[in-house]
Amino acid sequence: MTINRRAVLAFLGVGLATPALAQAPSRYAGAVAFKHGVAAGDPLADRVILWTRITPAEATTGEIAYRWRITPTGKPSFFRRVKTLTGEGVTTAARDFTVKVDVGGLKPGTEYSYEFEANGVVSRNGWVRTLPVGKVADVVLAVASCSLHPNGYFHAYSAISALPRVDAVLHLGDYIYEYGGPGSYGMDSKVAWHRAHEPNHEIVTLADYRTRHAQYKSDVQLQAAHARAAWIVVWDDHETANDSFMSGAQNHTPIDEGPWNERKAAAIKAYYEWMPIREPEGGGFSINRTFHFGDLMSLMMLETRLTARDRQLSYEHDLNGMNGKPDVAGFRKKLADPYRRMMGEDQEAWLASELKASVAAGRTWQVLGNEVVMARLNIPSPRKEMGEAAYARALAASPDAARKRVARLEEFARLNLPYGLDMWDGYPADRERVYAGIKAAGARAIVLSGDSHAFWVNELFDDEGVRAAVEFGTTGITSPGGGDVLKAFPIGDLFASANKEVLFSEQAAKGFVLLTLTPDQARADLMAVSNITEPTFETRVVKTYRVTPHAAGVSAPVEG
Repeated sequence: MTINRRAVLAFLGVGLATPALAQAPSRYAGAVAFKHGVAAGDPLADRVILWTRITPAEATTGEIAYRWRITPTGKPSFFRRVKTLTGEGVTTAARDFTVKVDVGGLKPGTEYSYEFEANGVVSRNGWVRTLPVGKVADVVLAVASCSLHPNGYFHAYSAISALPRVDAVLHLGDYIYEYGGPGSYGMDSKVAWHRAHEPNHEIVTLADYRTRHAQYKSDVQLQAAHARAAWIVVWDDHETANDSFMSGAQNHTPIDEGPWNERKAAAIKAYYEWMPIREPEGGGFSINRTFHFGDLMSLMMLETRLTARDRQLSYEHDLNGMNGKPDVAGFRKKLADPYRRMMGEDQEAWLASELKASVAAGRTWQVLGNEVVMARLNIPSPRKEMGEAAYARALAASPDAARKRVARLEEFARLNLPYGLDMWDGYPADRERVYAGIKAAGARAIVLSGDSHAFWVNELFDDEGVRAAVEFGTTGITSPGGGDVLKAFPIGDLFASANKEVLFSEQAAKGFVLLTLTPDQARADLMAVSNITEPTFETRVVKTYRVTPHAAGVSAPVEG
């Protein structure tokens, strides 16, 4: 498939108009535009979230009134009446002029089109399908993660918008990035000169986060993907700050950037304003929730960042002993602490209960929407896996920065330590509790993961060596992966050869996972775009893997 980015521009026009009729003095009556598109999210069988943002042409503190419309897309007939639902409301600067409506009274398994109107201006259309009930033949999901604006064009979002069918888009986090300014993450891309982050510095305040969300949603390719289908989203770390946890983040310095709780609250307020997500009752950060696709699948979205996660261990601060030498045994003891958590007890109990309920209801698949890779990933030794001759050739062809990274891989590979302490490998006791819940329910579990900027096809085994689930990890929309840095090394192959749980990994491609579920199998197509720095691109399938359900579990993934 070849898609021209310019073709998307014509598809997403916005209008300006000045209404003829005066409104109440407290109402803004000037020109407006829908510059950030429309979106739908969190679909249920009878309701869905509709979202947009109304941009006033002039600075105002007044209210802006709007109307929304949602209509079934099927043609009316003598036996079928098409009913348009409408409603109205107002938005203000207090929520950055964003609009979020939880529309009820819809029919299950039905496609709708929707639009907004304000001050005589009509938004573009979006499309959404409510969740089905009863017997379901198949479900098609696009799984995305990690879109770094300066690093490249969002071609993968265009590819999602062009899919012949997609029932929902799952975004597993890093929808925005908090970095900014000269030399920041992604600014070495050849397209960064016209895609630099706004504001041009790291975002900390509510105004900063709002501006960053507005920039991302100004991208026409992202708008096209939002308009194509309902999104089901969860944040990862960069929606707040890199390697965030409940009480802090690696990329947060209180002495310079203020209290973490204030920054976290500002980031999540902006997220709730700008994302089509149904917010927790009473507020807060507990966005774990379940979506049932008829009798075929339950999708359970996990929150593993802000509600309960303990600070990550790090090799810089936690590995060396009193003598300055690596204390591997001591480090492994810290790592195995059963009280260290990714999720809190309440969410663990919720997940176990949802798994049991889904299996008891006769649903074929239990799918976990999860931010970070769950598989055990030990650090591979390039020298050992490649052999001396190939290793020497790759090293000679690499720049100094890559050589330093390889040297670090070799150092930690000798210690037989996990690759990612921010992943589930950093919380192995908590991971084992998840596996126990899967096994107790007899669930046929598929884990979907983001964050790593790489494709993964993994088998997940518990501590006793029993397969608990399979995992499909999606690469980034634009964010750089290990293969972009270690270009001379087959880094994905190294992970696969060095780790029992890894069947396949691709560390340089950009794209998404297309997951098709039927009662008989789950098929994961790893979809890659040909580039992220040219105006045109092609889409290809890197690999296809299939999984079949068993009485209480799943098969190993099989290629083809």
